[in-house]
Amino acid sequence: MRTLDAGGDKPMPYLPIPHEENPALGLRGVRVGLWRPQMLMTQLRAILRVAPAGQCKIMVPMVASPDELAAVRRMLEEARRDMGVATPVQLGVMIETPAAAVTADLIAEQADFLSIGTNDLTQYVLARDRGNPAVAADIDGLHPAVLRLIRQTCEAGQAKGRWVGVCGGLAGDMAAAPILVGLGVTELSAAPAVLPDLKALLRGLTMDVCRDLATRALACASVDEVRALADDFRRGADR
Repeated sequence: MRTLDAGGDKPMPYLPIPHEENPALGLRGVRVGLWRPQMLMTQLRAILRVAPAGQCKIMVPMVASPDELAAVRRMLEEARRDMGVATPVQLGVMIETPAAAVTADLIAEQADFLSIGTNDLTQYVLARDRGNPAVAADIDGLHPAVLRLIRQTCEAGQAKGRWVGVCGGLAGDMAAAPILVGLGVTELSAAPAVLPDLKALLRGLTMDVCRDLATRALACASVDEVRALADDFRRGADR
């Protein structure tokens, strides 16, 4: 369960946020929770009431530093003590900012898992607002810069024994999925409609093939090159 992901392009009528010149860089995700800690505590306590205990993992959005996760962890442990919940609950983060990807090794020391939100990560890496029609069309998570940050995140997760998922739109992209697996992503969260085709595609591939494809994608100079590579690969896989 993701804690409230408000702010930026996700306004909530019941949560008025002061006017910001650049909402995408202001009160968003975990910052809102730490700004209104009682609201965040209510969410944590509600999740802890789910039975059986421990079945729900908690995912914190828009984390940019280990300190933010540590603050949520303290609140979670306080809620567990107050409620008498003995069962441990996994607490992970969404890797949506370049800062989180670059310091994923430090975050992984405290997080139980890492989940890459490719939609926001891509817009921040490319400095293109996905809500702006003038630039949104050029936002593509297969950009080499985004792929390199995904690889760095996966390597950090593997080093700390943490699973790494992708929960952004790229996870359901048939061209991207083999590349993501090759980069080290261990879980893809996609819309139900694409799951059968996604499973069929990945079941026909080996890890070595995916890793080789990912290595070639990382060497591309542009997103167009990556897309062309992925298209050629899919045509070969379909034969």
